Amino acid sequence: MVSATLALLHTSPVHVPVFERLRDEDHPGLELRHLVHEDLLARARVEGPDAVADDIQELLEQAVDQGADLVLCTCSTIGAVTEARAAAVGVPLVRVDRPMAAAAVAAGRSVAVVATLESTLAPTRALVEEEAARAGRPVDVTTVLVEGAWQRFEAGDREGHVRLIAEAVDALEGVDSVVLAQASMAGAADIATLPVPVISSPRPGLRAAVLRCEEESKS
Repeated sequence: MVSATLALLHTSPVHVPVFERLRDEDHPGLELRHLVHEDLLARARVEGPDAVADDIQELLEQAVDQGADLVLCTCSTIGAVTEARAAAVGVPLVRVDRPMAAAAVAAGRSVAVVATLESTLAPTRALVEEEAARAGRPVDVTTVLVEGAWQRFEAGDREGHVRLIAEAVDALEGVDSVVLAQASMAGAADIATLPVPVISSPRPGLRAAVLRCEEESKS
């Protein structure tokens, strides 16, 4: 059992039950506080992630002031700017997709980044390349935008959303691993049949946050 309080910064309410379930399965006793701010993603898609940096910093500081031991950012589009602002103000933070990127790099040289939002492709590609440089491993990254999947997600058609993603994954050739760039895409990993690792971020991201909390408590 983990004795810690983790604040999760979400840009969609659909992530709340996903992380609640993972907590119950893997980390009983962990207190989760969900901060849902859909406006951050909406603005970041139009104006760029830097446009919401000040708002993100304020939310991070508030989370810690209210008792959070660590913040987990579950949105890939704003992940890099959130990580940068957290480092600047000294807020303990884990970016949910970083462990996923590290796992993809470890699986082989050719990594496919699959997303349903174009705004997510560049940050996730940069993250994979950053993890490859950190590991000292060469990497070739390709990106795939699944047309129509985000519209189904917004319309509440979760089954159709996941099916389109899985079909796009299964159409890939010559890759060593696949990164599902957004936490909302995790369900596609369960139905894709491509015989390489298809990696989603929620479970490894939450695990990394718990480990970080344990490290922080010992320091």
